[in-house]
Order: sequence, then C-alpha cells, then structure tokens
Amino acid sequence: MPIAIVSGANRGIGLELVHQLLSRGWRVIAGCRKTQVLRLTELAGAHPGRLHVMPLDVASERSIAAFVGEARIVTDQVDLLINNAGLLVSGERFGAIDAKSMADSFAVNACGPMLLTQACAELLRTASGARVANISSVMGSIESTDVFRTPSYAASKAALNMVTRLLAAELSPHGITVASLHPGWVQTDMGGANATFGVEQAATALIDRILALDAGDSGRFIASEDGRELPW
Repeated sequence: MPIAIVSGANRGIGLELVHQLLSRGWRVIAGCRKTQVLRLTELAGAHPGRLHVMPLDVASERSIAAFVGEARIVTDQVDLLINNAGLLVSGERFGAIDAKSMADSFAVNACGPMLLTQACAELLRTASGARVANISSVMGSIESTDVFRTPSYAASKAALNMVTRLLAAELSPHGITVASLHPGWVQTDMGGANATFGVEQAATALIDRILALDAGDSGRFIASEDGRELPW
C-alpha cells in the first residue's frame, strides 16, 4: 500500500487531499500545526490504521525533525510528499509591507518545502518512483506578474518554484520526480468564497495530475486542471 505525507493537512486543500488519498487506497501521514481536528478524527475512524496525524510546523526545523522521526516509526519509505502548507498575508499594500510578513511567508512557503523534502529524502529514495509535489501558485510566476498584489505570497511562491528546480536537479538522479503545481483559484479560507474551483474539484485535479507525473515532468511548473506548462 503506497504511503503519502501531506503538510498543512488540517484544512482546505490539504484536508481534502488526505480524504481523497485515503479513498484511493493510500496510507497517509497528515502533518499539521493543529492535530485536534474533527474531520481528521473522523477520517482516522473511517480508515483504521491508514491515517496517522502528527504535529508539524514547517517553519520550525525542530518540528520538521520531530515529525520525520515520528514518521520513520510508521514507515521506512514514502511514495509521495505533498508540500501543501502555505501562508498568505492578506491586506498588504505598497508602503506598508513589513519584514515579518515577508519573513514568515518565505519560512512557510519556500523554506518549509525545502527543509521537509530534505528531511524526507532517505524515505523518498527508498521508494520506487517517488514524487514530490510542491503546491505553488500562478501568482509566483515572474513572467505573468504585471500588478502589485500579495507581495509576500507572490515572492515566496516564486522562491518555491526555484526550490522545485533545485530539488529536481538533486533528486531526479535518484528516481524522484519533483514538480510545482498550481491548483487554480480555490474556495478555501485563503482563496475566498468567490474562487473558481471548489475544494473537492481542485483536490481531485491535483491528485490526478500528481499521480500522472513521471521523470520527464521533474522540474516543471504545471497547472493541475489541464496540465499546461506555466511560465516561470
């Protein structure tokens, strides 16, 4: 039975990814800052022995180390790592951007995926044809940017795309595919009620696209709904 790690698993897309992976027969290690979540408890009850909920703050090296140490008790390999945890600071305006917002965004959106993937590297290498999916955003596309909005989020997602390229260069020789995926504008707490895609629809497209990734996709920036290449 394949096993996946999903960060930011307590709500939104992350929670739905956990649900759908379990429904497809996967075992899942769900990492999140808040582990006492009713829906996760319900999913654990519905899928005995297949969902492991563990505390994880991707902005903390100590938390990442503890999380991976606990994951090693559960499994000796990981077939799929989904770096989903994200932070968007709302209401940013030019002239009022502060250093903490920028630093926090980079810590969660770019540094977190790099450090968590690094910590999981041996578990990924042990699997055959493992995948790392970094949940990015078209807002991190430098070429597509022509307005000033959500600078902390946009800049940190651009950095995440570089993290994807770097990890692809390092891990592809070990048979691990690493890609950035844009899930679209999704109706989550982050995306808002007016977003284009429902959470279930977005998660389904993401999983379908992730599971279709092969070695030739490593280092790519992909729109999950239709597989098109997005500009860096």
